Amino acid sequence: MSLQQELMIKLKEAMKAKDAVALESLRAIKSEILLAQTKGGASSELTKEEEIKLLQKLVKQRKDSASIYKEQAREDLAAPELAQVEIIAQFLPEQMSEDDLKNVIADIMSKVGATSMKDMGKVMGMASKQLAGKADGKAISTAVKQLLG
Repeated sequence: MSLQQELMIKLKEAMKAKDAVALESLRAIKSEILLAQTKGGASSELTKEEEIKLLQKLVKQRKDSASIYKEQAREDLAAPELAQVEIIAQFLPEQMSEDDLKNVIADIMSKVGATSMKDMGKVMGMASKQLAGKADGKAISTAVKQLLG
């Protein structure tokens, strides 16, 4: 089932349940998909990779907003953002655990021959491609720094 089909089913369920947070989140996803499809001119289907990048972008935006709200002691605004993160994350593939992430990065480091922080760019490039959708870029970066540092 494509992301759009799954999204429409969830949207109908949220409407029936009168779940305002879910509706807002799902409509945001739908809006981003439509914008991405019409961006190139002609309406075209998104690839699975493009869908994952789009969903990750939405999750990151909401996490960033929530952290800013928390810094400003506005829990009332942070809570809905984090609730939306949970709903949007349902459509993402299962995220890797920290241990699995470090094992994959260690394997990449041995393939590339990375030994110091100078090699971080090489490792990040390969890791980002290999772990697309499976791990957040920030988590990958943190793990690479820990292993190289």
